[in-house]
Amino acid sequence: MTFVERHGLQSVERRDAARRVADIVRSQKLELVRLSFPDQHGILRGKTLVAAEALKALDDGCTLTTSMFAKDTSHRSVFPVFSANGGFGMPEMQGAADALMIPDPGSFQVLPWAEKTGWLLCDAYFQNGQPVPFATRHLYRKVLQDLAARGYDFVAGLEVEFHVFKIDDIHMRPADAGQPGTPPSVSLLSHGYQYLTEQRFDQIAPVLDIIRRDVQAMDLPLRSVEIEFGPSQCEFTFQPTVGLLPADLMVLFRSAVKQICHRHGYHATFMCRPKIANVVSSGWHLHQSLVDRATGENAFMPREGGTLLSPEGQGYLAGLLDHAEAAAVFSTPTINGYKRYRSFSLAPDRAVWARDNRGAMIRVLGGPGDRGTRLENRVGEPAANPYLYMASQILAGMDGVTRRLDPGPSADVPYEASRPPLPRTLAQAVAALDANAFFREAMGDTFVDYYVHIKNAEIARFDAEVSDWEHREYFEIF
Repeated sequence: MTFVERHGLQSVERRDAARRVADIVRSQKLELVRLSFPDQHGILRGKTLVAAEALKALDDGCTLTTSMFAKDTSHRSVFPVFSANGGFGMPEMQGAADALMIPDPGSFQVLPWAEKTGWLLCDAYFQNGQPVPFATRHLYRKVLQDLAARGYDFVAGLEVEFHVFKIDDIHMRPADAGQPGTPPSVSLLSHGYQYLTEQRFDQIAPVLDIIRRDVQAMDLPLRSVEIEFGPSQCEFTFQPTVGLLPADLMVLFRSAVKQICHRHGYHATFMCRPKIANVVSSGWHLHQSLVDRATGENAFMPREGGTLLSPEGQGYLAGLLDHAEAAAVFSTPTINGYKRYRSFSLAPDRAVWARDNRGAMIRVLGGPGDRGTRLENRVGEPAANPYLYMASQILAGMDGVTRRLDPGPSADVPYEASRPPLPRTLAQAVAALDANAFFREAMGDTFVDYYVHIKNAEIARFDAEVSDWEHREYFEIF
């Protein structure tokens, strides 16, 4: 028996999808297949196999070291993997032992920019068939299964802002190879502040066309390509998708954009606020709603006038607001991302909602009879792990539904509303999660303790580093 058969992972649908993958690999004479899994940061990691070996891996998997789950954003291991139980409290993680990447054949893509190369998204399992508890795609799938048991499916549409620069110096000298290495020196493709002007779009269109064509070649549900407010800043929006798909779409899109741009001499970054003069912060606006599995109708759409949302929608909205502080580390997981939370900046600074107001954390769109009724959460940064971001939204929202919470009145002047502020730093956000009983119960102490440890290691490295500001402030005067 294969691994997927032995551990109950096989199904008719999976078997049929695997056969389709094999047919495509053979008919298109693909030479390589990349097997990737989204790590704790939402970064794709994995191995590239020759085509014949990749087809074998569909049912028996491909090994990867468990130390991948010990990495912070500099790719340093921040757990003592060679100590007892690897610092995780479980023997499967000791000694950088092997786990398995099990491909999801339904995710298969032929990569337009890589010659004769396919791609498969994978899930991480221990050798005993148990899911790796730190693998965030597993966590998100479990949240979706629990949501389905309550009679709903999650629907999400993505608005993703990012920057594209021209590479001037790629910094590939040996001295640049630190951990992390020296980032490239770049120049702008356009000046900023001509928001949505056709002239600016045409100026950056050559590189956007390269990205767009490859994104569409993969059948990703692209909706629009736009010029954003800042220099060299753009936004891609996608049609709504259901369940796992919007999170899978986000990790593939980010990775694709960076790879495509690099091959053509550009650097794309989903970092929130690069340290480049005059740049504007990038956000990730997550549009979300629930579909009633029995009727197929939008569960947020109100049945009668006088209200913007159904009772389920109001409870869900209230849950997002109630848990906003502890959920911030999932929507904004980097130190840099908190520099976006500024008053009067088209980004939120406190947990408020409003109807069609881009200054609020939650923008409510739609109304009676509008099947597109939804909540737009504007709190996220484009570097967020989409599995954690979306899982935290569902958990918080459904808690509000369960407890029948009231979101209160619309904050029509959102930056002056008397409501709790969002965390101002990653350290505050991590502390809020660490102390939060709700997410500890919903996600489990094992995962929360793990994620807090990873993020605290990142913060500790930041605190230990001498900043430009410190050097300017003290080097001469003292």
